[in-house]
Amino acid sequence: MTKSLAGKTIAILAAKGVEEIELTSPREAIEAAGGRTELVSLEAGEIQSMKGDIEPQAKYKVDRVVADVKASDYDGLLLPGGTVNPDTLRTDKAAMQFVRDIYDSGKPIAAICHGPWSLSETGIAKGLKMTSWPSLRHELTLAGAEWVDEECVTDKGVVTSRNPDDLPAFNKKMVEEFAEGDHSSRRK
Repeated sequence: MTKSLAGKTIAILAAKGVEEIELTSPREAIEAAGGRTELVSLEAGEIQSMKGDIEPQAKYKVDRVVADVKASDYDGLLLPGGTVNPDTLRTDKAAMQFVRDIYDSGKPIAAICHGPWSLSETGIAKGLKMTSWPSLRHELTLAGAEWVDEECVTDKGVVTSRNPDDLPAFNKKMVEEFAEGDHSSRRK
């Protein structure tokens, strides 16, 4: 049975260079479960998605600028990958504060591929069991995470996966965690 996300709004934090399928597939899963998504980015306008960091794909309209949003506007957060996207986001103070505020407010977070970079940058990774694209293993371990090579890992309301091949498992678990809602009691 599919969990319902009716009445829930999920932020998708992404910048130029976001991996196309890691943006579109989870977004479709959220919307198919009755949820609403908002694409949040560093600037107004559009962001360019990519396939494998080298092949431009579609452009997506930014719904809101990260400097103008707050954690209380959303019921959860999706962090898609691509290499350029999360590398750009982690250097933006407002973006990283938004990620941290979502976590601190007990809301679920789903991050795939290079998306967990933001969880390392914000200190959220410390003490979590996680997975990611293999090249982030060292950084996440240094940040205090227990890194494992599994298709989908969930710990304290944080869902992580390795790559686009993991999207079916990632999307299912992401929707489940977003439906479950508040995870603050697990994060103490």
